[in-house]
Amino acid sequence: MMDKIDIRIEPASSPAAGRLIAALDQDIVGRYPGMAVNGIDVAGFEADGGVFAIGYVDGEPAMCGAFRRYEDAAEIKRMFVAPAFRGCGLGRRMLRFLEDEAARRGFARAILETGKKQVEAIGLYASAGWQPIPPFGIYVDSPISTCFEKRLAGA
Repeated sequence: MMDKIDIRIEPASSPAAGRLIAALDQDIVGRYPGMAVNGIDVAGFEADGGVFAIGYVDGEPAMCGAFRRYEDAAEIKRMFVAPAFRGCGLGRRMLRFLEDEAARRGFARAILETGKKQVEAIGLYASAGWQPIPPFGIYVDSPISTCFEKRLAGA
């Protein structure tokens, strides 16, 4: 049972962020064997104005997500819900939090990339109003990437 859910912005260098990022990277390697996973360049991410959020369930780090500027958009990054907390709508809550925070910071649209084997993520994005777009940036020639875009309300 989840009594208290709290999502807050924290440094990407925090211990909770480190644990969630490591778990996300492990999940990615499991879905895409042999793929190099780079974690997150915390210093570069934060120097570029990146925003990292952690969601706590009853005080335990359960999910994370982030965004950074990519051209004129907020690029959603590092969306993850720990396995013990999946199926409860937490990914949707984190996504909404990131969309709202990006709009609050003046972004009119957001973009993201996810892997084609991450069917749960693809379903979440489609059901949350995200539209498929052609691959962008480093994902242009990636055979495993699928990309989405959403206009942000209130921006």
